[in-house]
Amino acid sequence: MTTNSFLPILLGSDMNAYGMARAFHEAYGLKPLVLGRMNLSATQDSKILDFQVIPRLNEQDVFVPALIKVAGEHADKKLLLLACGDDYAKLIIKNKEQLLPYFAVPYIDEKLMDRIVLKENFYNICEQYGFAYPKTSLCTYETKDSFTIDFMYPIIIKASNSVAYWNCSFPGKKKVFVAHDEAEKNAIIEAIYSSSYKDNLTIQEFIPGDDSYMRVLNAYVGKDGKVKLMSLGNPILEEHSPEGIGSYAAIINTFDEALLDRVRVFLEDIGYTGFANFDMKLDLRDGEYKLFEINLRNGRSSYYVTASGHNLMKYVADDHMLNIPQTLTYAKDKHLWMIIPKGVLFKYAQNEQLKQEAKELIAEGKVTNHLFYKEDYNPKRWAKLTLNNLNYYRKYKKYFNNKGLS
Repeated sequence: MTTNSFLPILLGSDMNAYGMARAFHEAYGLKPLVLGRMNLSATQDSKILDFQVIPRLNEQDVFVPALIKVAGEHADKKLLLLACGDDYAKLIIKNKEQLLPYFAVPYIDEKLMDRIVLKENFYNICEQYGFAYPKTSLCTYETKDSFTIDFMYPIIIKASNSVAYWNCSFPGKKKVFVAHDEAEKNAIIEAIYSSSYKDNLTIQEFIPGDDSYMRVLNAYVGKDGKVKLMSLGNPILEEHSPEGIGSYAAIINTFDEALLDRVRVFLEDIGYTGFANFDMKLDLRDGEYKLFEINLRNGRSSYYVTASGHNLMKYVADDHMLNIPQTLTYAKDKHLWMIIPKGVLFKYAQNEQLKQEAKELIAEGKVTNHLFYKEDYNPKRWAKLTLNNLNYYRKYKKYFNNKGLS
């Protein structure tokens, strides 16, 4: 099969969708078809992708019929279906059997998803495979008025069901909350459950340390069930606005062979396939990486892997579209990925060693903001992206808390 005989279908319209489209364009010169409920700024005015708006695409009754219709419009090509966010990944997995006649679907089955998608189930698996994780409790809608914790403040409060939480709305909504005492904890829980969200809340101890103690790991597991690529990133700075908390703003690739070995064995042992994305934090109190979650798709910041010389999309397309054999690679090459201006990075990042590394990588030209792609230059697009980029100065000034608690 030639590269002209297949078409990637990407579901989403955020910066991850654009990064994936860019990776396909770099690897094969292809223009993926990107489907979403609306065309966000990351994917607007682009000539490296075709965008199609499908209202309510993230709803079950629309999802499968819409995708089958798209498949019929491109029946001359083999189609590779990929999700750019959690909601689409879960919809693909839930409807995998209906989609397989039309698309290559590089995802796990629903039974395995149910084992690992909810955070409480994931921590049970962590116990089984010897991974450390933060002290954790669950709050339910039924126990919200009587819920207590048995570990110290401050604590993290976040939704167990990220898809349901994404679809709810309430004043002061954040991706992740930090409560410093009992009164703050109660107020946050009450605010969340006053919305349409009625699923569980995950309550965790706060692992001390600034953003640079975080780690992000992206992996690709082939259709043969063997890990093909693993890449570990060391965030220098996260976003700190209410909607962006927990999202990485700047990453330098790093390497920890023992950690990669452990995660590789875990993925292969549970029968995982496709992309996997782990978030974790180094706890200096005991020297352990504390795992927070596994996402069933490549991460929002995963272009850091491609930027360092290991094109993530090439792995999945070579495997599922071109049937090219692959061997295991642990990425080691250093590169700086960032979506913020240099001035923001060097003002707000707190790890002096990583800041120095970043300066050296910039001097060597090893730096990428994947939204600015020279092969996709458009004055209107670049003007809009530049304004969005400069807006980070305002956001960090307003929201950054140098104690590491947002």
